[in-house]
Amino acid sequence: MFNNILLAVDGSEHSLNAARKAAELARVLKSSELQVVVVYDPMPPVLGDPDFQIVLNARLEGAQKILQSATEAIGEIPSKVNAEAIAGDPAESIISIAETRKCDLIIMGSRGLGRLAGLLLGSATQKVVSLAPCPVLIVR
Repeated sequence: MFNNILLAVDGSEHSLNAARKAAELARVLKSSELQVVVVYDPMPPVLGDPDFQIVLNARLEGAQKILQSATEAIGEIPSKVNAEAIAGDPAESIISIAETRKCDLIIMGSRGLGRLAGLLLGSATQKVVSLAPCPVLIVR
């Protein structure tokens, strides 16, 4: 049913809860693949060397820490786990990945670390829910 699951994380508590739920579903459903992705802001074009490399390294390091936290929350599962960091708009990137990789389910937290984290449902989450090519599971 949900053989190829996409888990979008941003380091928030809600996204780590989503990681635990994704692992639980992957175990129960015997999914073949769990794809974990963190999307970070693209680099501003006005940055020049050496600032560009410093900011890029900081963003990549932050993304890798988020992926590490998510994979620790997932733990051992029978599914193949692919983890990657991608630069871009979070909602658009998640939707694109789900379409390209033919994901059966997207799992993400209800609110992230965005500027408007106090809203009932985060703006990236709202956009993914309304435009996703597959079912979306929102976790608090």
